[in-house]
Amino acid sequence: MSTSPTTDRGLAAEAMARDYLERRGLQTLHCNYRCKLGEVDLIMQDGEELVFVEVRYRDSNSHGGAAATVTPAKQRRLIRTANHYLQRHGVDCPCRIDVVAIDGDHLDWLISAIEEC
Repeated sequence: MSTSPTTDRGLAAEAMARDYLERRGLQTLHCNYRCKLGEVDLIMQDGEELVFVEVRYRDSNSHGGAAATVTPAKQRRLIRTANHYLQRHGVDCPCRIDVVAIDGDHLDWLISAIEEC
C-alpha cells in the first residue's frame, strides 16, 4: 500500500525524533498511540517519568516553524489523549508532554512544552 509524500515525511520525522530521544537515554514504549480523543506520536520512558511526545515537522521555519503549529486546540487533545492512556493502562507515575520540533534539518526538543499531564 503506497502512502502520500506528506505521510512519508511525517513518518520520517517521527523516526528521526525517536532516534534522537533514544540516543539521549529515553526508551520507546509506543508509537502512534490512538484513541477516540486523539493521537500521541511517541510514548517514552525517561527514568521514572513517562513522556508523551508530539513530533512536528516543517520544511523550513519561514511560516512560523514547527513548534508554532502546536495550537491550544492541539495541546488540549494531547492532554486528553495522555490522560486516556494513563487511565486505560493504570499508570500512576510522573509524566510530561514534550514537543520535538523539526524545521528542515534542525531539531529542537522542548521538554515539558505542554503543561498539565
